[in-house]
Amino acid sequence: MSFSTKKIINKPLYLSIMVNFAKLQKEFVSYDEEREKLIKKSRDVLKLSKLIIYAVHRDEMDKAAKLVEEIERERKELERIAEHSDKMVFEGSYKIAIQEYVEAILYYGYVKTGKLPELKGVSAEHFILGICDLPGELTRRAVYLAGKGDVSTIAKIRDLDDEIYGELLKFDFRDNEIRRKVDQVKYELRKMEDLLLDMKMKGR
Repeated sequence: MSFSTKKIINKPLYLSIMVNFAKLQKEFVSYDEEREKLIKKSRDVLKLSKLIIYAVHRDEMDKAAKLVEEIERERKELERIAEHSDKMVFEGSYKIAIQEYVEAILYYGYVKTGKLPELKGVSAEHFILGICDLPGELTRRAVYLAGKGDVSTIAKIRDLDDEIYGELLKFDFRDNEIRRKVDQVKYELRKMEDLLLDMKMKGR
């Protein structure tokens, strides 16, 4: 049995598309570089947020005020970095930093003035995530005030939690994370109600 073979000639393959891959690569590298800056600056904002809350818990309001000034500067820098690309605001580090920033500023503002301050330049989603965390810090403050027998202030905190929860119920949230956080607000409200009831039963 005989076989016939044909010589296979490999022809060079030429790309017929006009794509500037060098430019695409440059854009990817640029985004990664700015993303690293975003992550670092987000950590700075996150750290300051925790320091503000800690200072308020200790009634160190002068120290908290200075930290608020500092965090506003850092947040402006964070926003400047985020302007590099529309995708930046969806980075996890940015989202967490702004969420914690909202919580810290609201907590500081409420303890200082008895009212929640208005925040500008924050997206609705990030604001909701931040304000949902606020009742947790307010509960910690209420427990501290319970030791001093300050029923009236605790009642005001309970009323604020109730108002926040009532407003959030008006939304039709589809995001599971936000819905979980709204449930968390409800849980904190119940804790406040239980705390007030316990204090009244003890005659405080």
